[in-house]
Amino acid sequence: MDNGMESMLDTYLYETNSLLDRLDEMLVADEKAGDFSSDDVNEIFRIMHTIKGSSAMMEFGALATVTHHIEDLFFYIRDTGIDSLSQEHKKELFNLMFRSEDYLRGEISKIENGEPLIENIDDFANDINIFLKKISGDSGQDETAGNDVPAADSVSRDVSLPDDPGAECFLHVFLDSGVGMENLRAYMVANAVRECGIDFRYYPQDMESNSAASQEIIENGFFFAFDSQDAASQAVDILKSQNHISSYEIVTPEVPEPPKEAPAVVPAPAAGPAVPAAPAPVTGAAQAKPAAQVKTGAPVKQSLISVNLSKLDALMAIVGEIVITESMVTASPELQLLPRDSYDNFMKSGRQLRKLTDDLQDIAMSLRMVPISGVFQKMNRIVRDMKQSLNKDVRLTIIGEDTEVDKNIVDSIQDPIMHLVRNSMDHGIEETAQERIDAGKDPQGELILSASHTSSEVIISISDDGYGMDPDKLLAKARDKGLLVKPESEYTQKEALSLIMLPGFSTNQAVTEYSGRGVGMDVVKRNVESIGGMVSITSEVGVGTTMTLKIPLTLAIVDGMKVTVGSSIFTIPIANIRQSFKVTPEQIIRDENGNEMMECLDNFYPIIRLHEFYHLDTEVLSMEEGIVMWVEASDRSYCLFVDDLIGEQQVVVKPLPVFLNPFNLKNYGISGCTILGDGNISIILDVLSLHTAAIENV
Repeated sequence: MDNGMESMLDTYLYETNSLLDRLDEMLVADEKAGDFSSDDVNEIFRIMHTIKGSSAMMEFGALATVTHHIEDLFFYIRDTGIDSLSQEHKKELFNLMFRSEDYLRGEISKIENGEPLIENIDDFANDINIFLKKISGDSGQDETAGNDVPAADSVSRDVSLPDDPGAECFLHVFLDSGVGMENLRAYMVANAVRECGIDFRYYPQDMESNSAASQEIIENGFFFAFDSQDAASQAVDILKSQNHISSYEIVTPEVPEPPKEAPAVVPAPAAGPAVPAAPAPVTGAAQAKPAAQVKTGAPVKQSLISVNLSKLDALMAIVGEIVITESMVTASPELQLLPRDSYDNFMKSGRQLRKLTDDLQDIAMSLRMVPISGVFQKMNRIVRDMKQSLNKDVRLTIIGEDTEVDKNIVDSIQDPIMHLVRNSMDHGIEETAQERIDAGKDPQGELILSASHTSSEVIISISDDGYGMDPDKLLAKARDKGLLVKPESEYTQKEALSLIMLPGFSTNQAVTEYSGRGVGMDVVKRNVESIGGMVSITSEVGVGTTMTLKIPLTLAIVDGMKVTVGSSIFTIPIANIRQSFKVTPEQIIRDENGNEMMECLDNFYPIIRLHEFYHLDTEVLSMEEGIVMWVEASDRSYCLFVDDLIGEQQVVVKPLPVFLNPFNLKNYGISGCTILGDGNISIILDVLSLHTAAIENV
């Protein structure tokens, strides 16, 4: 695939996914309200029309066909009014549209992954057509009735033309055989021509409202009557872009003998059929101009553009290099050789450069920030489907959906949030409304999805008001599965609740469509921690459960504290540092295993000597010579012993080289690296995984 086609495919995927997201939001909101609004009917029609056109352009025929069938359905609904449908029909329509959305998303996913699309869509298309027949009262129409449709090539001047003396020519059109709902399809073609400002009349004149006209169209086709050959030629151009057109021909009526009668006949009868069938020529021209003015008068959308994510990644990489280079320039030792005045002038310019660099960095980072609402809104669909399959009455409450997070992080947390929502729905909320009533609760369960952010991280919580979790039962289940690593009596409530995130742990007695296999919570924990976040659980029996995710705002640039250990320089994220201080040997105590600990605010925390853990040579061995840093991440808190502090610096996080992947350095407290102003490399520590490697796995 060349770059041009690849760019077109990226645009197609972005546009289609955005339209499907919009469709999902509308369907969920309308189903909650119990009805489609007229605006949403029009919007769904436009969405399907857009996807149909772009899919046809990209030669995804199956997608174009399905969306065309849905477009036909909503054309009818738009024309007759949504109120013409019964409540039962509306319920079927919601289910059909959710099925359609799932199909379209599945096919788009295959395109993204380079997989072949489903070619046989006859059954699905037939379901849509059957529903259209049902709501239009044309259920008795035979789908195969169009097998004897004559080709347009066989149309001659002997054909019985409509009685329209004012027509200079007719366009005789046949549809594909067996398409179904021929009267509505013919009316859609007529509507497409009319929207282009062409003046004409169509026959049969009642095709849009008379389902019996389908048989006439199958046998004889349908006609457009034009007052000029130019108008007919323009209509032919439009027909070429329409679906389900079998053939067409321009037919000029013969006037045998009485040419003189034509002027006498034209004034009175010609005006009659022309008025009800379509706008008069002057009116059509007058209407075409305002339409053009409306189209050119709305340039507002030009204030937003779509940018490929790889370009933003490249921009962030360049900004990172600029930050590093700026530090290297301002920290160059050669500057000390300059005269005092020259040095002061240089540093003044350097400070201005630093300010501009910081502004550039902030803008580049903000380009990658997107609202988390996209992820949250998709949970509406999860809750809706599970409500139906589990027969539970649950409402989803969303708080803080405008909170912005880095695009990469948003993509990474979608699956964890989906797992947590499914778990809450499946075995968090009570099975029946009667259970909730007996427990003194609202019969309708509630699931709360909220997001907020601090200066350095986003906090996402998923809460339910269901059963809650019993730590004793969790411990018993873990004991039966052999997952305990210490006596039950030594587990705190928080540790007991965290057992559900162990691989293979499940509280479900039976395997369901959504959970019970012991897979999910461990994946949630692993995925969240892979982006520097953490998962915590609070629960109260009979009250409910809250799952909390703490996630960094961005992975690209962090504020860090540089420390030395021997000849090595490490960077510790400022967000993880609580305090730094000097200590004396008398303040150090040892636990029963001989490990060093110290007291901070009435609690004792283990001490990790970085030079011992990483086997580094250093002359700073005693506590009073070095610095102790009190750090925390997630629910882990401990102290690090280092040689000295260098200072705070905003650093660009660089991934570790690929050739180091086999060593699994991330499991040993190393999350990445950065380049310092003097060109040296500094290792960035992962405070959470360092605790796991140095203390939990000892």
